[in-house]
Amino acid sequence: MEDQKKPTSPGLGKVPLRLWLFLLLAIQSLILASPQAAADELSIIVSIADQKMYVLDEAGHKVTAYRVSTSQFGIGDTRNSYATPTGELEIAGKIGAGAELGTVFHHCRRTGEIVPVNTKDRDPIVTRIISLRGLERQNANALPRGIFIHGTPDERNIGRPVSWGCIRMKSKDVVELFDLVQRGTRVVITSDRVGGLFGGIVRPPSGRG
Repeated sequence: MEDQKKPTSPGLGKVPLRLWLFLLLAIQSLILASPQAAADELSIIVSIADQKMYVLDEAGHKVTAYRVSTSQFGIGDTRNSYATPTGELEIAGKIGAGAELGTVFHHCRRTGEIVPVNTKDRDPIVTRIISLRGLERQNANALPRGIFIHGTPDERNIGRPVSWGCIRMKSKDVVELFDLVQRGTRVVITSDRVGGLFGGIVRPPSGRG
């Protein structure tokens, strides 16, 4: 749970756009080739340059997008670097189903506290936790490091790289994402700007404007 700790050394690096495109094609190939793949199988792209998350359907069309916050210490996967890893990962687990917005988690357990949005001097992990497992050498430490997609009460800073390694979201957005994805959903994190590669939202989730 590096997002709750203090840094020792920032991670550095960059994933070229050609690698991202290769990873996206690999994700789509795996989905389409799998006989167990659901008709609405989703994948996720997180762009550090855009500070946005894009949820794609099995054809690579954008389903929805969210503003996020990645690490203030750059990219990397060294232990205690507090950097955000890049490359291909998958969702390893989902914690917090049914929890009230602002529910505080410590070591992945509910503390019983509820923190309102933008509470001064408070920035715990809240609402939902989606843990990530790295699938490549460059992100192999993601799960043991505790790299999550999670809610934050510090919503005023969403859209800026201010986290301690994790991918932060607004509470209402992480609840929506939590309900869309499942264990095994593929996630690509890239340092490249990729928003211009996708068209408009083709299938917004119910209740989202």
